[in-house]
Amino acid sequence: MVEVMHMRHRLSSDTRFVNGIVLDHGGRNNDMPKHLENAYILTCNVSLEYERSELTTGFYYKNPEEKARMVGAERKISDDRVRQIIELKRKVCTKENGRTFVVINQKGIDPIALEMLSKEGILALRRAKRRNMERLVLACGGEAVNTTDNLSVDILGQAGLVQEYTIGDDTYTFVENAKIGKSCTLVVKGPNDHTIAQIKDAIRDGLRAVKNAYESGAVVPGAGAFEVALHDHLIRFIDTVSGKQKMGVRAYADAMLVTPKTLAENSGLDVQQCLISLQEASVTARKQGKWVGLRLDTGDVLDPVAAGILDVVIVKKSLIESTGDIVAQLLLVDEIMKAGRRGAGGPPQQ
Repeated sequence: MVEVMHMRHRLSSDTRFVNGIVLDHGGRNNDMPKHLENAYILTCNVSLEYERSELTTGFYYKNPEEKARMVGAERKISDDRVRQIIELKRKVCTKENGRTFVVINQKGIDPIALEMLSKEGILALRRAKRRNMERLVLACGGEAVNTTDNLSVDILGQAGLVQEYTIGDDTYTFVENAKIGKSCTLVVKGPNDHTIAQIKDAIRDGLRAVKNAYESGAVVPGAGAFEVALHDHLIRFIDTVSGKQKMGVRAYADAMLVTPKTLAENSGLDVQQCLISLQEASVTARKQGKWVGLRLDTGDVLDPVAAGILDVVIVKKSLIESTGDIVAQLLLVDEIMKAGRRGAGGPPQQ
């Protein structure tokens, strides 16, 4: 339940983590507060506006008094619901505890109800997205209600700060410092769409890496250390096999060095010199029970564990297991093409 929200605003360094939810709209009444601290959050899916009848009906009145009574009867249902919310607010928010109150509703709130809530110092947001309602409960606690009957403090969530921001023509409401914190938001900012897209791609890669590490429960040293150590192990393993298998093991061992080669090449370093340094240092490190990897800025060796450079075991395992299947498929295609040329003097007919 991590949402990545982007805003074309300021610099990429302003990208930040929000322990809570960011809603892409604000209060619809100018008198409502814009900054609330230590707030209770009421998450509800209750209509707080007059709803027209789904049936074709007609109302007839003889004088203005009857019309006024009819309008009052129409307003009574929604007004009663608003009064129940206000009563709960007065009960849980006192001058002694300094608590504030926020209503986030999935359905509509009409102007009259908004005016009633604003007079009580309540920030009310209407037409919230369903996914945000689910995430609000995970982030702030409490529970989403479908009725205003029997409201109690147990159904309320809590947030340390609720603040409304206006960026250009857009208004956002930040619900921060959530009590439970099982859902959060990453606000990506940047001066242009290209910068924002790059940051979002990097964030998604990082989230996937964290997810894979959490599920596998294990990591291996990065910076090419695992591949260099595996190459060293396979070279020593060659002495235990005989025949043509030696060629296969050696080819597989040499293929493991593609990762450190690519790291050195992309960093503008001398590829051969880096490989020689890594392999020499790997022999010494293996005797000491340590790992060595490539330092990209200087081309020297380093301890990836001490530097915090780690790879996920499940990713490495998947790559190693898939290489054999990919090679088998490629060789099979080559055999099919050769057979077609031998049989008909050209490629096989479609």
